[in-house]
Amino acid sequence: MTRPWDVIITGCGPVGAFAANLLGGRGLRVLVLDRDTAPYALPRAVHIDHEMLRLLADAGLLEGLRDGLHAGDGHIHIGADHGVIRFLSAAGQPRPFGYANDYFFYQPELEAGLRAGLERFPNVTLRLGAEVTGLTQDEAGVTLTLADGGRARALWVIGSDGARSTLRKALGVVLEDLEFEEPWLVADAEVEGPIRFPDFTGVPEGADLQNLSLMMCDPARPATIVPGRGNHRRWEFMLLPGEDDARMARPESVAALMAPWLGDTPHAMIRAATYRFHGLVAQHWRRGRVFLAGDAAHQTPPFFGQGMCHGMRDAANLAWKLDLVCRGLAEPGLLDSYQPERDGQVRHVIGAAIEAGRYICELDPGKAAERDARIRARTGMRTAAELIAPIASGLIGPGGGERFVNPAVTGPKGPGLLDDATGGGWVLLCTDPPVLSGAAEEVLSILDAAVLSLGADLTDTEGHLARWFAARGAVAALLRPDFYLAAWASDGAGTESMIAAQGRALHLAPGQADLAAAAGR
Repeated sequence: MTRPWDVIITGCGPVGAFAANLLGGRGLRVLVLDRDTAPYALPRAVHIDHEMLRLLADAGLLEGLRDGLHAGDGHIHIGADHGVIRFLSAAGQPRPFGYANDYFFYQPELEAGLRAGLERFPNVTLRLGAEVTGLTQDEAGVTLTLADGGRARALWVIGSDGARSTLRKALGVVLEDLEFEEPWLVADAEVEGPIRFPDFTGVPEGADLQNLSLMMCDPARPATIVPGRGNHRRWEFMLLPGEDDARMARPESVAALMAPWLGDTPHAMIRAATYRFHGLVAQHWRRGRVFLAGDAAHQTPPFFGQGMCHGMRDAANLAWKLDLVCRGLAEPGLLDSYQPERDGQVRHVIGAAIEAGRYICELDPGKAAERDARIRARTGMRTAAELIAPIASGLIGPGGGERFVNPAVTGPKGPGLLDDATGGGWVLLCTDPPVLSGAAEEVLSILDAAVLSLGADLTDTEGHLARWFAARGAVAALLRPDFYLAAWASDGAGTESMIAAQGRALHLAPGQADLAAAAGR
């Protein structure tokens, strides 16, 4: 354990395992430490969105996991009068991002697939039953102390060790309370048949309640019913004032809560547990050479199913930056962008989830009726995917920060999604073949960027790319390895300036193109 690793990851839950796959695929030497000897055997997270499928595909993991993913149709909120107050769905609509907006899964299966992915990389080592008890840092790296007396040293450390993170506590990082805490009972079951729903009013024609995440905003008992892969279903019931957690988690209490939805339908309980739904964000996501990710950095109320998505975005944001720094292609100042980019986006989503949670959890019948009228009168967000705000930092140029589209195209490798054609990584996407200076070419060479143009290299099968460029008057877009837009340009000179500005923001320097070539990029 004295070997100096590039990166040590503490915690091999979904976020830690995903980060290890990304870093391992980039050739970095990675050690993953987990205090437990086996993955957690029960489901916790159940939902991811289209961005996560894109990231899993980029890591070469999606095909092995696809059979365990169930595409949902969105979210429907039912008011106190049992009428629809909010419907967020993209079912049947075009897919500019290549995948459906919502997917449901069984977490133990997902974790098994993520861990199996690590076996592809001889440069990644997973050590189970390894509990971290402390850390020290110096200018050259981080040393972790383990409960068995061993030590492990790396250039950088990612703490993805969960809500009770040992690393967060060791760093003295405080969680900021966003003032949302509600007690809920979460129950999972395998159900051999359809769920029974009351006769709700206002359900859109063609909407399939069996395939929607349903929020019962009923002051008598707020609840959520979520579809899953196969016959897996989840219920979440708010605990009312005066109810005891332990008593409500007893089998007879859980059965009584689920009975109206199940009737005589055969089913087998997987688990039932009580939780406090929180909105928390770490005040510091980085201390020196140690970064926090996933639940160690933030905890999100589950009302839009973004908790695990946040953690995977953390990993995707950090992995390519650590890769450039570990290879000597960028200076460590690049890593200063991690918290600014992730913190703002996470807080935006947590804010939306808290706002939804507060109206879902309303127990006063009069206020619930007022809420129903207010929400029914709203216009705006049509799908939960619109929750995800653009990122912002010194790396993001004019017009940048949004998740870039991933539509169907025909490229050099044949038909597929845009990512299939580009191969991921850095991409300069243009309306016409660009003419670039040597300086711009050097930046793109350091980044090992693909340069593709519409028409010459790509056929825009459904017109999504053409519409994107036309709406902005753009001729070029620079895409990052995490699939966010770095910037776009409206002419050739602007394209040159955009690339040069990105090189400076990334802390790249002249002469590093040779280093990149020597590193085999």
